[in-house]
Amino acid sequence: MSDSPSGPPSRPTQAALDRYAELFNQSLTMRHFGAVVSFPEGRKVVVSLPELRPEHRGGVGSAAAVNGGILAALFDLAIGTCGALVDPSRRCATVQLSMSFERPVTGDHIRVEAEIDSQGLTLLFATARVYDEQGRMCGRCQGVVRLSNLPWSSGESPAIN
Repeated sequence: MSDSPSGPPSRPTQAALDRYAELFNQSLTMRHFGAVVSFPEGRKVVVSLPELRPEHRGGVGSAAAVNGGILAALFDLAIGTCGALVDPSRRCATVQLSMSFERPVTGDHIRVEAEIDSQGLTLLFATARVYDEQGRMCGRCQGVVRLSNLPWSSGESPAIN
């Protein structure tokens, strides 16, 4: 997407973001993990685990808390898919994450929300937060994503089935 002479870069349409999410959510990886990605209002990424399973748990030595590795994967997914908010047809990859876990994540479902803080031609900087089922913020993450000019090899999304 190109910059207009009188304003900020254009944003992808909600329809393009919804199509990206639809294809990505159908991928084997997403179905196996149980996560769902969406782009409400085209301004942020929401990754949810609508049903926490036993294999997601084990954090802080507890069967109730979500494991830190699962939280790291969700942060990576949320930060990494912020590239779609710029251009869902371009390849992108997370190149750096910095996470802090502030309280155990418990409950039966969780969500991570991510937004772009700033962007350049090839890098974007984003922030994500994880919320438990009561809506309490339990951790945060800052990350850097590299944007490529190459299209996704599988077509409209990074989903590989």
